Order: sequence, then C-alpha cells, then structure tokens
Amino acid sequence: MATATRRSKKINPIQSFKNFIFSNQVFPFVLTFFVLGLLFVLFRMKGVELDYKITSANKDIEKVLLDNKELKAKKARLLSVKRLRTMASKYGLRQPRQKQIIVLPD
Repeated sequence: MATATRRSKKINPIQSFKNFIFSNQVFPFVLTFFVLGLLFVLFRMKGVELDYKITSANKDIEKVLLDNKELKAKKARLLSVKRLRTMASKYGLRQPRQKQIIVLPD
C-alpha cells in the first residue's frame, strides 16, 4: 500500500516548472523580460532596415553626382573654343563686329 501512494505522488518536472513560471511572484518578471526582449529585437530590426535605406540613398546620391560630372564634362566639350570655331566655319559664321554686341545689365 505504501508503494501505491508513492507512485501517485510522482512529481512531473514539466508541470512543476510551469507552476513556477506562472506563479504570482515570477510571472510579472517573466512577462517584463519577454516584452523587453521583443522590443529590443523589433528596434534592432528597424535600425538595420534604416541602415539599408540610408546606404541605398547614399548610392543613389553618388550615382547622381557622377552623372552630373559627366554632363558637365560633355557641356565643356560641346562649348570648347576649338569646337565652336569648327562649327562656325562649317556654317559660315564669323566674329561679331563692335556694333553687333549688346551688353545687358544684370
């Protein structure tokens, strides 16, 4: 009979752990640490996402700056004195005379 009572009082470790975690003294701490951990992960993920967006924006800025430099170089080539003189001779243009120059005030 004594062996029968010992078998019925066998302690389930999972149940005792569950009772410990959900006890009135431990559960608020567990819940607080869980929420803080979750918030930490979410904020870290947002930070990484913002880093990716900033990197992408910086790459776009670099590309636009490079395009701007290329366009300025192209403009300088098109407006070079040598090219303008070649175009002027091709189309029969010559230097303007003094009376043809009009200066506009700013």
